[in-house]
Amino acid sequence: MTRKPLDGIRILELGNIVAAPFAGKIFAEFGAEVIKVEEPTNGDPLRNWRVMDKDTSVWWYVQGRNKKSITVNMREKQGQDIVKTLIGKVDVVLENFKPGTLEKWGLGFEEMQKINPSIILTRISGYGQTGPYKEKPGFGSVAEAIGGLRYLTGYPELPPVRVGIALGDMVAGLYAVIGTLMSLRARDEDSEKKGQVVDVALYESVFSLLEGILPEYDLTGHVRERTGTTLPGIAPSNTYLCADGKHVVIGGNGDKIFKRLMTAIGREDLANDSNYGSNQGRADDVTFIDATIEEWTKQHSLKEVQRILDEVSVPVGPIYGIQEIVEDEHYKARDMLCEVELPNGGKVLVPGIVPKLSGTPGGIEWNGPTLGEHNEEIYTEFMKFSIEDFKRLKEQGVV
Repeated sequence: MTRKPLDGIRILELGNIVAAPFAGKIFAEFGAEVIKVEEPTNGDPLRNWRVMDKDTSVWWYVQGRNKKSITVNMREKQGQDIVKTLIGKVDVVLENFKPGTLEKWGLGFEEMQKINPSIILTRISGYGQTGPYKEKPGFGSVAEAIGGLRYLTGYPELPPVRVGIALGDMVAGLYAVIGTLMSLRARDEDSEKKGQVVDVALYESVFSLLEGILPEYDLTGHVRERTGTTLPGIAPSNTYLCADGKHVVIGGNGDKIFKRLMTAIGREDLANDSNYGSNQGRADDVTFIDATIEEWTKQHSLKEVQRILDEVSVPVGPIYGIQEIVEDEHYKARDMLCEVELPNGGKVLVPGIVPKLSGTPGGIEWNGPTLGEHNEEIYTEFMKFSIEDFKRLKEQGVV
């Protein structure tokens, strides 16, 4: 087997649904042994979300891939004791409960450190582990709103809209991965091998994406508003209508790129206009520039626009739906459309691995496991429970 960068790292995933499990998925793709703890009856609610393959969500097959599933009732004392035993054997605990939940179960960081001083506790919550909002329930959708992203999304004359995915949750998941990897490095460099807490707030993860909006407001009082398909202050960069009724995205906001774009559409006069030689000059007259570009795109089909601009190295692309993605040769060439086998023997496409590592690449070893699929392996082989003890815990509903 190809060596993976996180081989030897063991992670205990206590979270549910999107944010923490998304982070856990990335760890598992790159070699970490991720032991996912689920409640014994129904498991992670994501198992029953959206499109189903018989009784399991196809999203679960992606979110849970390469993980080992065990069942533990963490609300019971015996379940908490099981988790404590596991804490002594792992490098990282990953969770996204409401702040105070783990403490209520006797599983706070101080308790974890008594068991394993090197433990890294990665916590994802709506508002973080401190501050006046810390005990408020937090969902990604609310975080996108309070984090400032929703305010900017859509058209100025319409109510703010959301991006059609759980963006806030997944951005927080990425920060959880980054923070955990940094903490692992810090622990390995520390003479005492001490662990620490990684505190990821959903709203902060979203807020961190807002470019220069805060200093712009603080210095000038300027409030960035919704601008539809454009990106304020960056010109030209927009969506344009083509002759066949399709839309194309063109990014001509680099100074040299703008010259090539204007030359390609027959507007050498604008290409050589000193007023448009820098981004600021173009941004000041963006309405005229966008209208000029669309006047040209309306005379050509989408494919013609792409061909002409590709030839002069101007960033250009269609707006893909999932059908177009599945048919695209580049996605296929980059192994981003991976076919895996379902439990019933059928086949389904799932997203490939990001990022690509040349020497120690990630991979898909198996789909999201069935609920408690790895119970016997973890309890009897890893934790050294006797078969009798394992059966007893199962009968009592602890696992």
